Amino acid sequence: MQEAVRSDVGSEYIQKRHFVESVAFLLRETFEGSPDGQPSAYLDRGVGVLSTLNGASAEAVSKDLGGTTIAAQTEHAKFYLDRLCEFINGRTERVNWEDSWLIETVNDDEWAALRSSVRKAYENTLTCLAQDREWNEMQVGMAIGLVAHTAYHLGAIRQLAKSNSSTD
Repeated sequence: MQEAVRSDVGSEYIQKRHFVESVAFLLRETFEGSPDGQPSAYLDRGVGVLSTLNGASAEAVSKDLGGTTIAAQTEHAKFYLDRLCEFINGRTERVNWEDSWLIETVNDDEWAALRSSVRKAYENTLTCLAQDREWNEMQVGMAIGLVAHTAYHLGAIRQLAKSNSSTD
């Protein structure tokens, strides 16, 4: 019998495998974009965080638009992925979330390193989700939060990228 994640809706259960695969699918779509010809959870098909970042220069991602930069949004999303996986794995110490906004501008080398670290954080998150564990209510909420929060930052990054291209 497959293990299940309890739902607070009556006594229904979600199969753990279905839960983890669904969260991973949505994270993949957020970071890699939807597969060609496949339905998408997002309006912009086939694009994700990684492809959006790869198409931008250090100068463009350092440009302040409305009080933030793509570099800042990117660092924050990476920081969030790293910390949420730590919490899912049992971290209890507080986090200074302000630290996630320290990077606002980058040069070419820093931008390449940040893009690489975002990819690594994303891959580590998929590994974190795939670990065999008993999912408690708090961890389920954090996993769903991973999807919602990173989807928000995908939208913010894409809007900033569009604003950048319209001001050039």
